[in-house]
Amino acid sequence: MKLLEGKTAIVTGASRGIGRGIALLFAQHGANVAFTYLSSVEKGQALEQELAAFGVKAKGYRSDAADFKAADELITAVVADFGTVDVLVNNAGITRDTLLMRMSEQQWDEVINANLKSVFNLTKAAQRPMLKQRKGSIINLSSVVGVKGNAGQANYAASKAGIIGFSKSVALELGSRNIRCNVIAPGFIETEMTGALDQKVVEQWREGIPLKRGGSPEDVANACLFFASDLSGYVTGQVMNVCGGMLT
Repeated sequence: MKLLEGKTAIVTGASRGIGRGIALLFAQHGANVAFTYLSSVEKGQALEQELAAFGVKAKGYRSDAADFKAADELITAVVADFGTVDVLVNNAGITRDTLLMRMSEQQWDEVINANLKSVFNLTKAAQRPMLKQRKGSIINLSSVVGVKGNAGQANYAASKAGIIGFSKSVALELGSRNIRCNVIAPGFIETEMTGALDQKVVEQWREGIPLKRGGSPEDVANACLFFASDLSGYVTGQVMNVCGGMLT
């Protein structure tokens, strides 16, 4: 059963990792997928072909979600190309980890803009077509770090906690128009980025997780699929921790 048949979804930051996993699962479930990338042009082009192989319409856009004007232009372009926007997944994000005493203003601003302002930019633009059709699902990627904090990640934690407050407010504002807004807070997800870490450190992290393993992009994508589909038709303003039990 294809849960997203006929829906159009936008996934930001989809050329690798979690975003890529979400885009692929959505296409498998019949969604037409518009996605963004910033620096990984070749990976973006390759993903477009992979998604199209599922028999759906797929198109990648080189766009910076942290740029207000670019985000607005992206939504206009997607509506022109696809006709509608049913699902928005705000996944794009970065880290600039360091202790607060060493953190520069630039490291703070870069993370807040890429992780939090981007969510404001795209949600504000995407609500227009959603309000018009009186339906839609907005899914924002936070992190367990946004729920519990983490030393050396004050900027990242602030941005991810901000996403939760923002999303709950949007859920209250747009609920009467049948537009839902939910949050996914992933824990330790194993991607290309974590593959570069010291394996002893990775093993220690796995040991500290009740399920004794890191998550996969597919684990996060499955939660996204639930929120994007009509299975979650009566769910809004919620935070789902996809973390193997790190938060209980």
